[in-house]
Amino acid sequence: MRDLDFPGGTAVVTGAASGIGAALADGLARRGCDLVLLDRDADGLAAVVESIRARHLPREIDTYVVDLADADATDRVAAEIHRAHPRIRLLINNAGVALGGRFDQVTLDEFLWVVEINFRAVVRLTHALLPALKAEPGAHLVNVSSLFGLIAPAGQAAYSASKFAVRGFTEALRHELVDDGIGVTSVHPGGIRTRIAASARVGSGVPVAEYEAGRRQFEKLLTIDPATAAEAILNGARRRRGRVLIGWSATLPDLLARIAPAGYGRVLALGMRSRPTRVPAPRAASPEPAPRAPSAEPAPRAPYAEPAPPAEPAGSGGSGPGVSETGEPAPGVGARSGGEAVAPEPGRPA
Repeated sequence: MRDLDFPGGTAVVTGAASGIGAALADGLARRGCDLVLLDRDADGLAAVVESIRARHLPREIDTYVVDLADADATDRVAAEIHRAHPRIRLLINNAGVALGGRFDQVTLDEFLWVVEINFRAVVRLTHALLPALKAEPGAHLVNVSSLFGLIAPAGQAAYSASKFAVRGFTEALRHELVDDGIGVTSVHPGGIRTRIAASARVGSGVPVAEYEAGRRQFEKLLTIDPATAAEAILNGARRRRGRVLIGWSATLPDLLARIAPAGYGRVLALGMRSRPTRVPAPRAASPEPAPRAPSAEPAPRAPYAEPAPPAEPAGSGGSGPGVSETGEPAPGVGARSGGEAVAPEPGRPA
């Protein structure tokens, strides 16, 4: 299959108002695509369009404000896009939401809200726009799964279920659409600095302190700039990669899941525990020995009286010992692993 040709094609991007979606829209405009952008954030979407128009050559840009949790609204928008754009070169299903909490801490409605946006909306849009992809020679489909479409840690039952579903759906389509000349890519980002963690919903049964501790741990992984992730995705699509893993925080867990498919959860749990800071215990002061009583000795018999020595001028001086403490930093562990089309993090060699 030949490389994807961007210039002059129509690209559809969901979740385009911020994060990876906004960076994808910018990268596609820079490559000469006409854009169809979807998001529920009208103000954010308008800001992205304004930024693109200010920095790139004039392109056709259509925007649709839609909440992908609303199935009827999603179907209507998909039909409108197909009528306005009967030929689509690239569809990127990027929109996603997160939910914190174990399965027994979230309601069924909360769980299905994640599934509706992260998976069912992907299916709805792909189904509605697949004829437009087939009408465009050399079209391509990109579905953004996640690191948690490779592994499923505790506390991510809803999110992982939706992202594993995206992964399976995408892999099946890759095999089904190859004879139609349509490339299909499954994307698994690691720690991208987006708003998904800050805007995630919290399960109704999750204690606030427990959620905050988990959120702080998760945010430590968010080290990759969205623009870097977007470039990795677009380069992977151009080369017709079947799978794109972004950052060591995706490639390392993927390798771990391959090596220990039944035991990686224990390794992840150990890795996420905070190492306690070592504080030196104060040293107990040793008791000073009691002064020894002077021994009684007989007074010497002076055969004659000696003159008293001249008095010396009085003087004083002294010094005190300094005390210092040292702390022991927690050791850091870094590792890299391979994968299909792996994007390095900024500052890391490829």
